[in-house]
Amino acid sequence: MYSYELMETGCHYLIQEKENEALKLIKVHFKSDYALCISTYNEGEEIVWKKKSDPIHDIAECLDDKVIASWEKLFFGQDAYYEDEEE
Repeated sequence: MYSYELMETGCHYLIQEKENEALKLIKVHFKSDYALCISTYNEGEEIVWKKKSDPIHDIAECLDDKVIASWEKLFFGQDAYYEDEEE
């Protein structure tokens, strides 16, 4: 059993909060003394607070920048990277 306290600011993780749940992607934005502000990505982005002591069943992986760049293209769509050129 793990907790959110182990996570580093600015990193993306694949986690399983409870046994038998699907993996989910999160990003840690910042930490306070008692909690973390994170984004979860399911059907869009949701920003939530988690206590550092909240349990996590498994931290499957800390994802590198190359994997996140590929995921962002898929999640946000290719057009998201070319919006500035149209102006």
